[in-house]
Amino acid sequence: MQEYLDEMSTDMEKPIRHLRGELGKVRTGRASLALLDDIKVEYYGSPTPLNGVATLSVPEPRMIIIKPWDVSMLGEIEKAIGASSLGIHPNNDGKIVRLSFPELTGDRRKELVREVQGMGEQAKVGVRAVRRDYNDLFKGMQKEGEMTEDDLARVLDKVQGVTNDGTAKIDDVVKRKEAEILEV
Repeated sequence: MQEYLDEMSTDMEKPIRHLRGELGKVRTGRASLALLDDIKVEYYGSPTPLNGVATLSVPEPRMIIIKPWDVSMLGEIEKAIGASSLGIHPNNDGKIVRLSFPELTGDRRKELVREVQGMGEQAKVGVRAVRRDYNDLFKGMQKEGEMTEDDLARVLDKVQGVTNDGTAKIDDVVKRKEAEILEV
């Protein structure tokens, strides 16, 4: 029984980890290297992650510097960033590419907060789906006589407790991201 509960806890962490990864990609007016995680550059005919062809750094809160190992890659890097959903125009000085992040407007901040809240709700749906699956598993075990009704009630309470912990973590992660977005 405990092994199922441990497995359930692990399964409930997956939507929370996914949410954290997705929130790292939300632009908050601050430069974050996580924003570049999904950008691929054509390098000798194969799509390669940006950090696989260049050194990435954040020298200032609103700027990312991309220094390619091979200067001939500047054009490909600019093209990949331009084609991404970042909405940032890269500046190339012949040696490095600079990405400057402008200050977010009040309306854009509110829009980003709504997006973050939507991502949080999706993560909660994932946690609740795990709860449903394990509730069904335990109810099936009780029907087959593998546990008593009292045991089932105790296990379902534990499942609900883990679910409540998961949704509380999601609320906390979302609240911190909202504060980061609204920080001027």
